Amino acid sequence: MTVASIHGGKVPVDPRSTPPAGPEAPVVERFLADPTAARTLAHSIPLEALDATRFDALFLPGGHGTMFDFPVSYALASAVSRAWQAGRVVAAVCHGPAGLVGGVDSDGRPVLAGRRVSAFSNAEEEAVGLTKAVPFLLQNKLESLEARVETGPSFQPFAIADGRLVTGQNPASARKTADLTLEAIASARERDRC
Repeated sequence: MTVASIHGGKVPVDPRSTPPAGPEAPVVERFLADPTAARTLAHSIPLEALDATRFDALFLPGGHGTMFDFPVSYALASAVSRAWQAGRVVAAVCHGPAGLVGGVDSDGRPVLAGRRVSAFSNAEEEAVGLTKAVPFLLQNKLESLEARVETGPSFQPFAIADGRLVTGQNPASARKTADLTLEAIASARERDRC
């Protein structure tokens, strides 16, 4: 696994993510206490230096900060586009799908167009009181790109795979999104062997 960030160096962690809560809290706490993980997060690779086609999957995490950084990053849009066009798995969870909005397929159409996706819903954004704090509502933006947005109950695990595109709705969906990503990688490898 390689950790990259838009500018490289220390990965900014959404302050609302700590302390961890919910059923995955022990896993998150274990990760945060791991010295190797801490070094990895402190010394990420700049996205511009990353060849996304060399990896089985590109996975975009969430957090409200991604709503500001991801959609305006040319390097991220390029990485998503190159990974997708090379037949790689592209995955995102919570607000991470904000990083998919600039991705295009080999025909120049949005990667999301016509595909089933999930992301932090308008209802969840309203429930946390941040509809006016974010630059746009993610669900609306995805729909404007002709994505077929699907959501489950607010703050409950919900993730879907549409072929090589894997997305999860909220923080509670991280494990399910990761599991579906691994399944999509296995399917892509099997397809490549045939």
